[in-house]
Amino acid sequence: MASSATSLRTLVRPSSISVAPRIHPILLPRASFSTSAFLAAAAPPPTIKSRRDLPKKTKRTFKKKTNVVAVKKPQPGERKAFRKRIQLSNNSALPVQGIEDLNPELLTKAENKGKMVALPDRVVDQLRALEAFKTTQTWNLFRRPHFLVRDETVELMSKIAGSAEKKEALNCVLTGSKLSGKSLTMMQAMAYGLMNEWVVLHIPEGQDLTNGNTEYSYIEGTEPMQFAQPIYCLKLLQNIYKANKAVLEKLPLAQDWSRLTTHLKKDATLADLVLSAKESEYAWPTLSALWTELTQPGRPPVLFALDGLAHINKISDYRDPSFNQVHAHELALVRLFVDALSGKTKLPNGGAIIAATSDNNTHYHPSQELVLAQLEAGQAGREIPKPDPYERKYDERVYESLKNSHVLRIGGVSKEEGRVLMEYWGASGMLRSVLNSRTVAEKWALGGHGIVGEMERVSLMTMRM
Repeated sequence: MASSATSLRTLVRPSSISVAPRIHPILLPRASFSTSAFLAAAAPPPTIKSRRDLPKKTKRTFKKKTNVVAVKKPQPGERKAFRKRIQLSNNSALPVQGIEDLNPELLTKAENKGKMVALPDRVVDQLRALEAFKTTQTWNLFRRPHFLVRDETVELMSKIAGSAEKKEALNCVLTGSKLSGKSLTMMQAMAYGLMNEWVVLHIPEGQDLTNGNTEYSYIEGTEPMQFAQPIYCLKLLQNIYKANKAVLEKLPLAQDWSRLTTHLKKDATLADLVLSAKESEYAWPTLSALWTELTQPGRPPVLFALDGLAHINKISDYRDPSFNQVHAHELALVRLFVDALSGKTKLPNGGAIIAATSDNNTHYHPSQELVLAQLEAGQAGREIPKPDPYERKYDERVYESLKNSHVLRIGGVSKEEGRVLMEYWGASGMLRSVLNSRTVAEKWALGGHGIVGEMERVSLMTMRM
């Protein structure tokens, strides 16, 4: 009976005791979850007081795949050749009818002032060989090279023609404001000399002789020291031959130059003398010999031109063996030109020595500015300027080289000449506006009262690529 009572007690449970239900383990909460996300969702959004509180974009840690294209690198000198290229024709421009070709007598007659003329193809090739065309000029906009016969053109050509008749050299310096056409006037003088079968020499940039970028060497036996620039002289000889080949082949040698080369025959000409310089070390002696031959009686007139006068009147970037600075006049090629410009070297057959100043690429030279102002005032009959007593950078060598020169100032064109120029631009299809008195006056005034380069900027720069 006791055992039965015990079993009954184990079966009967009091009502206050409860048993928790069994829950599947998948439904139980895991430790990786928390209630913070629910609390954050219930919290109010943060207040934005400045741009710093704005949400920032997530920085990408990967790169986009790009197609890499192989680019051909330019060859040595290719960029410079592209930058200094000269384009003298434009097939897209309209051909202008009724334009007369240049002839030797046209530039010296006063009735041809204000007329547009075209350069013959033969003269264009010669001028290109002499590097007479500039990259800043707008040749690439028109069908063929042309220019306007101005008052200054007729004046200069008349003086050059008179020098050939009198057998005297014309020493002339072209000056004027920026973009007034000094280099173009010099090109006209070279075209006149080539068409009259003169021997024309041209140094395109005086800066190339003095900026230290050209090789130089000491000339033995010179006192004071003089220095040659053999590679530049060799290139100059090649340009002289290309431009004056027909004239040089007709002139026999007057002296024996067998010490320079063994390739000269008995009946050799000046062309053979120029071609005998195969190496740069013989370039300067050959150029000096050619200049000696050209200054002998019985030769054709010579026209020697240089652009960038201020660069050859300063202290150059070269050094002598003692590391002293070399004045530009101590460079042999510069000395050759300076002696001719000053009148020290005579031209018995006539000709012209022409130098042009440049306002695009120049530096202020007090000696040059003073002597040109004095010469110009003396020609006009005005009071001659006096030197500044407080200026300490006057150079006597510059005064000696320029004191016998004639100064020709190139200014702006007149309204009539400007109208002729703009009519040519319009006939070529480059000037789209209606050409009347109002348009001519507007372009002429905006161009600095007839400065040709400024008028081109106002009228043609929208067409330039």
